[in-house]
Amino acid sequence: MKSIVSALVLPLSIASALASGTALATPPPVSSSPPSPCPAAAPESNDAAACKLADLLERMFISPEQGARYAATLRGAVGAGRYATLPKDEAARAMTADLQSAAPDGHLRVWAAEPEASSQAGAAATATRPPIPLYEQPGWIAPGVAYIRINEFPDDEATTRAMAQFMADHAAARALIFDLRTHHGGGVQQMDVMLPWLFATPTRLVTMESPRAAEEELGSPIAGIPSMKLLPDPRMVRREHWVTPNADTRLRSAKVYLLTGPRTASAAEHFALAMKITHRATLVGEPTAGANHFGGQVDLPGGLAVFLPVGRTYDPTTGKDWEGDGVAPDEAVPKEQALERALTDLGLPAAQARALSDSHKPTLPMERRQRR
Repeated sequence: MKSIVSALVLPLSIASALASGTALATPPPVSSSPPSPCPAAAPESNDAAACKLADLLERMFISPEQGARYAATLRGAVGAGRYATLPKDEAARAMTADLQSAAPDGHLRVWAAEPEASSQAGAAATATRPPIPLYEQPGWIAPGVAYIRINEFPDDEATTRAMAQFMADHAAARALIFDLRTHHGGGVQQMDVMLPWLFATPTRLVTMESPRAAEEELGSPIAGIPSMKLLPDPRMVRREHWVTPNADTRLRSAKVYLLTGPRTASAAEHFALAMKITHRATLVGEPTAGANHFGGQVDLPGGLAVFLPVGRTYDPTTGKDWEGDGVAPDEAVPKEQALERALTDLGLPAAQARALSDSHKPTLPMERRQRR
């Protein structure tokens, strides 16, 4: 399974599933009786992919009841012949739509990993699109105020070094602004070099958990990371994310602002929740995307693949996560005005704050991504 830091983790709204052009199936009810087996299917067929996915979701999805509903939906669709004759890309869209109809999830989706001949031109065009900038406009936005816009937390040592250098270069700041309005996810590597500057004592941030079966069969994107403390549990694999302060004390009293919106997703929401519940940052903008359940890519028969959500991240005090709801801002303003609000909070004149907001507009969309 690909780790969450190597895959582009993007929120999947129900609107986008509905807009995919594939009709939604009515999910069959989930009974308390043993699950019906999938009908026999050719090894590399769409039906084989749906049946394998049904098994994975039933055994590994973070919510057993929801996993059972997904499995019943897919098996019912296979029995009805819904996917059998569709081209791969259409079958993938149909499976995604059916799953999202059964129960919304911010990450769960199926796609054609091996495009068919008719789709080769489109796939080639997609492959040649330039990569998104991982971070933008790092520096001093105003005297004593550091700013950086982060679009992804990738599995990339160069980016991790860059984030560490940003913190060191701005260690004299009275305030830091992390713009997450176009941040679509990733992992914890960059967080783990940024957060030690901001805390005075070792602090528990959030808890992450997944079924033991998922970790044993597919591995884990967070196993072995020093900031993750494994907790004893016979059924779930549960880890607490901790921050350990570094030796430099200069930023421990600095004000911290996180700018958020509906495109702020996945690992960016992890960052936002951690900073909010520890009262170490002020969140400004709109609620985040609500894409909580972490996981990775799993290959399916017939050239299909799925982003399989197997775990959740949550507030260790309340037990609540942000799936579907997002992380609410402390100061609710339209996302376009979030930077302006943070700067005026820091004492900048309104006209100057507005001008700086205009010159630091995100280059990527701030709206929730719509899948096609």
